[in-house]
Order: sequence, then C-alpha cells, then structure tokens
Amino acid sequence: MAPSKQYDEGGQLQLMMDGDRIEEEEECFESIDKLISQGINSGDVKKLQDAGIYTCNGLMMHTKKSLTGIKGLSEAKVDKICEAAEKLLRKSVVRITTGSQALDELLGGGIETLCITEAFGEFRSGKTQLAHTLCVSTQLPLHMHGGNGKVAYIDTEGTFRPERIVPIAERFGMDANAVLDNIIYARAYTYEHQYNLLLGLAAKMAEEPFRLLIVDSVIALFRVDFSGRGELAERQQKLAQMLSRLTKIAEEFNVAVYITNQVIADPGGGMFITDPKKPAGGHVLAHAATIRLMLRKGKGEQRVTSGGIMDAKD
Repeated sequence: MAPSKQYDEGGQLQLMMDGDRIEEEEECFESIDKLISQGINSGDVKKLQDAGIYTCNGLMMHTKKSLTGIKGLSEAKVDKICEAAEKLLRKSVVRITTGSQALDELLGGGIETLCITEAFGEFRSGKTQLAHTLCVSTQLPLHMHGGNGKVAYIDTEGTFRPERIVPIAERFGMDANAVLDNIIYARAYTYEHQYNLLLGLAAKMAEEPFRLLIVDSVIALFRVDFSGRGELAERQQKLAQMLSRLTKIAEEFNVAVYITNQVIADPGGGMFITDPKKPAGGHVLAHAATIRLMLRKGKGEQRVTSGGIMDAKD
C-alpha cells in the first residue's frame, strides 16, 4: 500500500507510510545523453558535454551561433540537435509542498520548480525554518507532493542546523539520516565564493537528481562586501549576475530555487505604517524573483505571510 497524505486540524502535513518501497519517480530534467535516442550522433553529444552542456535545458540557453562555434558542429547539425532537444523538453512544473496547508494554498500547491521563490522578513519570521522544512518535503515522491530529489543548501549566515531536520523528518515519517544524506551543504563566506559554489553545482546537478536549491540568505554577503553608496552600482551588477545564474539553474535542471532575503527600513513607507520595512536588493532582486513571500511574526508560534498563516514549526 502506498503512503497517503493528509493534513491535521492545524494545517500540518502528515504522512502515513508503510514498509513498502516507493517506486522511483521519473527524472524531471532531460540529460544531454538522451539526444542519442533522438538520432543524434554520440560523438556530437560528447562535443556538447566537453563544452559544458549537460542537459537539453542548458542547450536551449545557447544561441545557434555559439553552438556552431563548437569544433565539429556544423549549422545543419546544430539545427538537428536543437530540434531533437525541443522534442524532449515537454515537462510540467513540479510543486513541492511547504508542509503548511495554508501556505500551499496561497502558492497554488507549493514551491514551484523552474523559478525563484523569495521569502523576506525580519529576524525569526520563519524564513530559515521554511528552508529546513523544504529540505525534507522535497525528498517526498511526486505523488505525495514532493520533488523526489536531493537538496543543495548554500548558507551565507551559518543558520543551517542538521538537528532541526530531525524532528521535521520524523513528522513526515522519514528517516532523518537518509534525509540528511540527500542534502548537499556548503557555507559561503564572500559573494565571490557564493557565486563559485553555484558554478560548481551545474556539473553536480547534471549527475544527480536535485529538485531544490536554497540560498539563505541571498543578500547578506553583498551587504558585507559592498559598503556605502559609492559601491552600490557595482553591488547591484554583481547581484544581478548571481540571480541570473540562479534562474539558469532553475530552468536548466527543473529545480525550485528558494532564497531568503533581509529587510531594510523604508523611509517612504507612509506615515500610517509603524516601522515600515521593505526587502533588500532593490529592483534587481524584485525582478528576478517569480514569487515573493513576506513573512512576519504572528501570535505566539504563528507566522503570517501574504494572505496566509503558518505555524512556526511547519
């Protein structure tokens, strides 16, 4: 009997699991190797891999002009390769449950792959707790509203705690050690280090089934490494490059990207708002995120987000 999914009275997701083995779900991005099944020569596929192109999604991010620049690939070959890749790229968005019924409903089913979801709010508003919950729920099979994949976690503020994963895994009826084994963790110390970690992830994601990338927080190191208005333009340019890389990873490997963001004082917030705040990063970050969630503290252990309420333990 397959595991079933249900919500309790508080809106928490709970799973009833038996000892049967869950069948492996289908991979959600198309490896470049699959072009061979579409009649593309294996030698030409090897040339693409040598050029750093590991998936069909990644292939479609290159112009035909740049592809013909690869030694041994003629214009006719490139046309045939692109046509084959387009045939393979027939996939739907995967929605990963947040573990909170209210938040899932607000998001239309959960955190989406192929895009960036940003959560911003003050300290202890639930951003990192949601990241820890997603580390677990992403590993659920697709039919249980998970992503059936691994998680990459880039930590810029030292907020990741393996011990916080344990009770979440138990709540979902999963083995905590197995869950932790499927989380690839890296601590970033500068904005350059953060960007280089993203570059290294591409090859890793081409080899293993990842479904979620977390950056907690995306802005912290930029605020440290760039200070004052004199460096603001350069900071925003580097931030835009980072966000562009995150978008490409989301689209190339069909992963959900969840980023947390800090808030800053908003002098133009209005006279009727007490202590107005706005997300850091300006328009660059605002345009990059497909979905933006504002989190704030509610009563007791509750956290309030744009139109929905979730428990802090979710």
